[in-house]
Amino acid sequence: MEQASVVLFWFALALYICATVLYAYQFVLKRSSVGWWARFFTGAGFICQTLSIGAASISTSGTQFSGPNQLMLASWALVLLYFVMEHLIKIKIYGTFLIPVAVLFMVTSQLMKGFAGPVALTNVQQAQLASWMVPFHVALIVFANAGFAFGAVSSMLYLWQSAQLKKHHSNAVTRRLPSLSTLQTVARRSITFAFPVYAAGLLLGIFRAIEEDLSAWWFDPRIMMAGIVWLTFGVYLTLVYRHNVSTRTSSWVAVVGFVFVVILAVIARTVPAGFHVFGL
Repeated sequence: MEQASVVLFWFALALYICATVLYAYQFVLKRSSVGWWARFFTGAGFICQTLSIGAASISTSGTQFSGPNQLMLASWALVLLYFVMEHLIKIKIYGTFLIPVAVLFMVTSQLMKGFAGPVALTNVQQAQLASWMVPFHVALIVFANAGFAFGAVSSMLYLWQSAQLKKHHSNAVTRRLPSLSTLQTVARRSITFAFPVYAAGLLLGIFRAIEEDLSAWWFDPRIMMAGIVWLTFGVYLTLVYRHNVSTRTSSWVAVVGFVFVVILAVIARTVPAGFHVFGL
């Protein structure tokens, strides 16, 4: 099963790369037939990736929560969310920006496997992982981060397009993008979906830490950074739904929030401090 997982991984990566090229071609030339093939390759890659994750889980008697595996799950969740959002909002251009991110996550996961060996967990850490809360905690955080990524991409496109319109610049790229109101709506809905999911993931992690009676668990750098992420996107939603600030300001908050998500991902895999070291 391990060999099958590896083969399926490379098939998925190749299909996503083909889809990335086709999405870029469609975005520039606006050919609907090319877009259909891009989505077809993305769907085929998603199926291969799903089977790869399943085969890897069977070969290791359960999904391991290492850094590379979490990146694989993040790329999988991002593609799944892309299909869901495309179905809901009927906009076909997001694959141009999101599928390359999924490819980046997959490539990075392979590089991490190549340069870092398996993490040796202590008996105490293994006991902390032995709970139904842990897989749900990881899954919820991964899906929430995918939603935050979707919202951040929409916010960045909003900021870029609004800057171009303010300068009265127009080119092939700006003409292909959705309207400013659509970009704002997509960002708001994505983050509105992701925020309670992230909060639920954090609560499960906190409940597990309390259950294990870990002393000063709140001083773990990963937990403190996760709290900053949660607060930042909470500020974003407050600004958006109070309607008393500019969309440009709230968009910048969304972008900053996702920067914090990236910083947290780096801290989780590089800082050997605190009890929450399972991402290393």
